[in-house]
Amino acid sequence: MRKLLVMRIWMMTIVFVSIVLLLVVRLYFLQVIDGPAYDIEASHQYVNTKVGIYDRGNIFMTHRGGTKIASATVHSRFILAIDPRNIVDSEDVYKKINEVLPIDEEEYKYKVAKVKDPYEELAKGLTQDIADSVRRLKLPGVILTQQRERYYPGGDMGSHILGFVGFDENNNKVGRYGLERYYEDILARDSSNLYVNFFAELFTNLSDLAEGGAREGDIVLTIDPTVQVFVEEEILKVKDKWGSKMTAVIVMDPQTGEILAMAVSPKFDLNNFNNISGVRFSNPLISGVYEMGSIIKVLTMAIGIDTGAVKAETTYNDKGSLTLNGATIHNYDGRARGVVPMQEVLSQSLNTGVAFIAERVGHKQMREYFIDKLSLGEETGIDLPAEAVGMVNNLESEREIEFATASFGQGVAFTPIATIRALAAVANGGYMVQPHMVKRIEYNTGLDKKFDYSDQKVRVFKPETAETIAKMLTKVVDEVLAGGKHKMPHYSLGIKTGTAQLATAGGYRDDAYLHTFVGYGPSYNAEFIVLLMNLEPNGARYASETLTDPFINISKFLINHLDIAPDR
Repeated sequence: MRKLLVMRIWMMTIVFVSIVLLLVVRLYFLQVIDGPAYDIEASHQYVNTKVGIYDRGNIFMTHRGGTKIASATVHSRFILAIDPRNIVDSEDVYKKINEVLPIDEEEYKYKVAKVKDPYEELAKGLTQDIADSVRRLKLPGVILTQQRERYYPGGDMGSHILGFVGFDENNNKVGRYGLERYYEDILARDSSNLYVNFFAELFTNLSDLAEGGAREGDIVLTIDPTVQVFVEEEILKVKDKWGSKMTAVIVMDPQTGEILAMAVSPKFDLNNFNNISGVRFSNPLISGVYEMGSIIKVLTMAIGIDTGAVKAETTYNDKGSLTLNGATIHNYDGRARGVVPMQEVLSQSLNTGVAFIAERVGHKQMREYFIDKLSLGEETGIDLPAEAVGMVNNLESEREIEFATASFGQGVAFTPIATIRALAAVANGGYMVQPHMVKRIEYNTGLDKKFDYSDQKVRVFKPETAETIAKMLTKVVDEVLAGGKHKMPHYSLGIKTGTAQLATAGGYRDDAYLHTFVGYGPSYNAEFIVLLMNLEPNGARYASETLTDPFINISKFLINHLDIAPDR
């Protein structure tokens, strides 16, 4: 029995030693004899995390139901090249490639003739299907290399929101303009996080991966792609119809500050912007400062009512013009209306009427509301780059004329985003909200950061003030705008138009205007507010001519899309 046990132990030892010897021999051949060959093969399979394979976080827009749609991502494309040294039959190679991908014959002949050159590119940006078709030809000397690049599935959709990726002064790819720039730290990818062999990297730079994942991620926008597409089509119609230099729109939820859509026309193709000329890449709704015209009368009226300087039933004697500090202001038509109530100041857009309110309110309180409470001279803090600040220096003066002109949007200039935020305080019951583009950040670690600015709402108007303004602006739609034809039987809307002469070094032009239009709905519990702008339209003087139809179209669309309940 003992002898049998000893034999078994010897047999197991021999087997174990044999296996070890086999492994040693195998390792010798792998590492020494065949090592160089495997090293070359491994270099193609293993991508070290310190080597730059391009990657970048995604940007998603969000459908109303919560479904995400990629508006900026990274995709693979291929480069077709040849190694002239290994081309055997150049004519046959050209013929076969040309059947799959038409290429310039003269350029091909020129490059294939460089018999000492190992690499000549024929085409870039090839799709996977084309690359697979070329690969199936199995042509010696034909090379396909993969490249990854930033890609915008919507083409030109949301171009002024998204921005694009370009090269900086150090030849690094970085976000330029828009969200790509503002969220560069979140969207950029350190090459240490790309396409790693997990087991090879597990014990070498795991800490680097953890640190990178904590700050890198995708961003999910408040932008609704359905709304974005609709408003882009609407402003394009306006621009084409009136030959405007620029037409733009912001759609915001006045209760939360979420931007549902933001568009500028002309826009540009985010996948092909290098050769575009005459298009402004920066976002004028954020970086532009404009005299906004008569839509500011809404704020002046709200200030007057909020301070108790006037009531809705207050009257004044409209003489058609008013002279202050040696300067005369006029109503848009120069006509006097006599004794009229405050409703007519908004309904007929009377400059003298809001000047009357400004005089009653007084300089101190006008300054306090415009500068301190409504923050029209400051950045809103929206998460887009290069935000400008308003020009409110005239309100530091004590001259009556400065406050009179400011009351109807002249002599002071604001960014459109600051303007819609201030006007939203009338639409939402009296609160200033934080405009924002991003709903949440989805970090690579698997954690999310959600943005909720509800605790940052600041009351600037009494609820009664907002309700009074809602009644007045609703009456403008129901009775005045286009003779009341846009009154909706089951929904209330409040609107105000604005027509501002464009300023020059010596005063104001008589032949160039900025049309503005603000509206919200439903009037007493607004779920959307829309700001439209139309710069230098041809053949129309007043904003009601160019912007009424797009506002009504957008409002009807939003009522349906947002499933807003009837309010009357």
